[in-house]
Amino acid sequence: MILSFKHISSLIGLAAVITLGAASARADSFQHPGALHTQADLERMKTKVEQGAQPWLDGWNVLIKNPHASLNWTPRPVDVVYRGKDSAGHHENYAALFNDTAAAYALALRWKISGDAAYADKATAILDAWSEKLTGIDGNSDKFLASGIYGYQFANAAEIMRTYKKWPESNFNRFKTMMLNVFYPMNHDFLVRHNGAKIDHYWANWDLANMDSMIAIGILTDRRDIYSEAVNYFKHGAGNGAIEHFVWKLYPDGLGQTQESGRDQGHSMLDVALLGEFCQMAWNQHDDLFGYKDNLVLRGIEYIARYNLGMDVPYTPYRNSDVTQEVISSASRGDTRPVWELFYNHYAILKGQDAPYTKMSAEKVRPEGGGGNYGPNSGGFDQLGYGTLTFTLAPR
Repeated sequence: MILSFKHISSLIGLAAVITLGAASARADSFQHPGALHTQADLERMKTKVEQGAQPWLDGWNVLIKNPHASLNWTPRPVDVVYRGKDSAGHHENYAALFNDTAAAYALALRWKISGDAAYADKATAILDAWSEKLTGIDGNSDKFLASGIYGYQFANAAEIMRTYKKWPESNFNRFKTMMLNVFYPMNHDFLVRHNGAKIDHYWANWDLANMDSMIAIGILTDRRDIYSEAVNYFKHGAGNGAIEHFVWKLYPDGLGQTQESGRDQGHSMLDVALLGEFCQMAWNQHDDLFGYKDNLVLRGIEYIARYNLGMDVPYTPYRNSDVTQEVISSASRGDTRPVWELFYNHYAILKGQDAPYTKMSAEKVRPEGGGGNYGPNSGGFDQLGYGTLTFTLAPR
């Protein structure tokens, strides 16, 4: 059965989800655009590219060469997205969604930086096509990965495009309603029930993906209650995505062991992506989660970066209800993902803090690409990317 809005509402009491203008949810206002990028961020990108300044220009060139940023892109919306094979034998079709979310975001950036409205028209056409057709997300438990990863990506594309005056308000409202009716109920349900599993069964990236979607949807739809739900989970949640469960073991050298370190490094890198995007969205709404609990996030990120640069790190055996991992995993060690510029520029450039391994990782990957630059499978689309273009700050 499709995990529909109506079904979840009956289970967990979300009857007010579709309310776009609830007074109780608007105790204070959000900055717009204000998910991954503010207006000042977008103006900085545009100015630096027009000046031919590096490394922004290299980042721009990666963007415009990506087919997802092309006016030739054609959306492929479906009624129901399936990720993971369910008992009914539905065909997995989620690649259509992750490709289109990547395209909507890339085209939105290209419009903001170039000023060419043709890219805005194409980006909003993708958003409109999906909001007109999508009714649900289903499959096996992997459906909750889809609701999280593609939810935050879609919301970020729309948050940029909300400033496009030729995007009809009715279409924007329809898109927001889709995010509230299809994606948010699944995000909430997963963080509350964890698909009926023990609280420590699902790896951190499952929580982080749905937290990302939740906070992005809260910003997009001006729902302070949804935004606060995500931030509170980061601080106090019961699952492995809560920050003190993710960075769970601290060492005297300043490093913090992370929850998926004994699993493999590909998923540890995914954690870097999802955690960075969560903290950045909160930062743009004036909540400093980067610095929470004496920079706990940085301690975990430096741990992952150091190990994946080929250096040793301390390791304490990890145990949960399902696994015991006596040693750190070398599987996918050195995995390349466009996830480091965000952290490097926040900690080292903006705040002037010491982040040596994050710095080395950013330099190794620069210029960061986006969806489609790291292979055709879902792992190459799990993060929006283009961080060299979007997150680089001028040295202070």
